[in-house]
Amino acid sequence: MADAAHADNKESASASIARLSEDKKVTVKLRAVGGDTPILKRKKFKVKGSHQFSHIVVFLRKSLKIKQTDSLFLYCGQAFSPSPEEIIGDLFNCFQLNNELEVSYCTTNCWG
Repeated sequence: MADAAHADNKESASASIARLSEDKKVTVKLRAVGGDTPILKRKKFKVKGSHQFSHIVVFLRKSLKIKQTDSLFLYCGQAFSPSPEEIIGDLFNCFQLNNELEVSYCTTNCWG
């Protein structure tokens, strides 16, 4: 019986952590790399950790006026290219530096 109560407490604790992380906003620092990549005037943004990485891709395309047919490459840690379905909070937990998720972007493939 004590094991069942312990399991219930463990499940409720992880559920409350999940709820907290859904509401948490993370700081995303966008950094242009490459010769002809357009630069944003504002480089740091707060984004909900529960959003998918595609949220950043759509935002960048709109802000920089990059067409869907034009190439746009995004990287975390200057090496890892996340899939659009990745959760921003998970990427933040893995790649944060100085309490920011740095995302490098370019219009040509910089890191293969």
